[in-house]
Amino acid sequence: MKEQSLKVKTSSLPQSRISIELDIPSSSCKSIVEDTIKTISRSVKLPGFRSGKIPKQVLIQRIGLSQIYASALEKIIDKYWKEALQVESIEPLCEPELEDGFESLLARFNPEENLKLILKTDIEPKLKLKKTKGLKVEIEKNKFDPKSIDEALEKSRNQLANIIPVVDRPAQMGDIAIISFNGIYKNSKKSIEGGSSESMDLELEKNKMIPGFVEGIIGMNINEKKELNLTFPKDYAHEESRGQEAIFEIHLKDLKTKELPALNDEFAKQSGNHKTLKDFKKDLELQLRDNFEKTQKNIKIEALIDALSKELEVEIPKSMIDLEVQHNIEQTAQRFAQQGLDVKSTFTPELIKSLAESSRPQAEKNVLTTLAFKALAEKEKIDVEEIEIDQKLKEFEQEIEKSPNKIDIGKLREAIRNDLIKDKLIEWLDNNSEIIEKKVTKTKTNSKKVTKGTKAKSSVNTKTAKKKTTKDKGEKK
Repeated sequence: MKEQSLKVKTSSLPQSRISIELDIPSSSCKSIVEDTIKTISRSVKLPGFRSGKIPKQVLIQRIGLSQIYASALEKIIDKYWKEALQVESIEPLCEPELEDGFESLLARFNPEENLKLILKTDIEPKLKLKKTKGLKVEIEKNKFDPKSIDEALEKSRNQLANIIPVVDRPAQMGDIAIISFNGIYKNSKKSIEGGSSESMDLELEKNKMIPGFVEGIIGMNINEKKELNLTFPKDYAHEESRGQEAIFEIHLKDLKTKELPALNDEFAKQSGNHKTLKDFKKDLELQLRDNFEKTQKNIKIEALIDALSKELEVEIPKSMIDLEVQHNIEQTAQRFAQQGLDVKSTFTPELIKSLAESSRPQAEKNVLTTLAFKALAEKEKIDVEEIEIDQKLKEFEQEIEKSPNKIDIGKLREAIRNDLIKDKLIEWLDNNSEIIEKKVTKTKTNSKKVTKGTKAKSSVNTKTAKKKTTKDKGEKK
């Protein structure tokens, strides 16, 4: 009689998943069950029997048939999953998911019968760009604001300011108030999470806390107590507090103010190691203008990437997003460790879950960008030559030699390759897209922004192509 062979049937599922149905012959199941019994027999020790010589029935009675079948099933699934992937030329993105679960499969397993099971996994998504050339990108044309130089000078003065006590007047804007406070929700009288402190140094500036908090402290004297009736903004970060009325009991414990240094050559020497204030201002302007130009280029790059991503038709598999989320959490943990924090105690299951949820939207965007770039590279045949990687690698020779740890050159080459091809892709997009700059002006009547679109020749320095997204959290309570 001809021995039966494995039967494989595949079917596509949404979100770039595939279902693989296996029909495994009973002869194969029986063979693996027998091999499993022999393996277990060699590892089990029973009084009166030599290792590997325990009778089959004695072993089954001692171990239990269910445990033997469970071990055999794991081997069967692993063996024929790999065989099915090879037969169908499938490259999975994640471990397979067993339909109905392992316990259900074990309950109906009988080595005397063919074993039918269904495994599901994610696969590389099919990529289709509707359009690559002639993408229209609108960006706001901003001008460098000379006022930013004065703002930077003031920031530097604040950093060098002397903190002196206030004794003869009430609190005013710009002071540093040392306060204790306690907040409750007005209706429920429930304590507000994070809404209390025994002692906090608060700079009295607008938008430092929720509306009315700082304003309520203005005019208070040291040791004075006050009750503030406030309302949380409807877009407040903490969901439970949004739009809620609250009562805060404030105690002004102490008051200090900043004594700013004079804007002179001595100040320039202290803050920037410059001989004169004129030199300091000049250097500061160069830095600010350079940062401004880089920011504008990054805005253009982001706009190009967003435009390309919108042209991509794809079903992103969940496993790709999960992997990106995990990568983001690991990077966060590394930053914590570099700051000297105890990662094990800090990264509780609750925090990890919160980080996973909050980082998922950005993870989805990152994956979409990666796939869009991949599709563009394939469609326009954009690649990096090995000689280009070699040339770039030479720039890292000194760092590699001085590094106390052994650097994986293979991984470094791959990272260089990814950066180089990303630069090429962005440069290609820049040269093949229509960039429309919107001029920002102010009307004399109502001072509202008015935008006018003008076509402009695009010019992007690809070295600034690395994405950077920041979000100011502020100090709102």
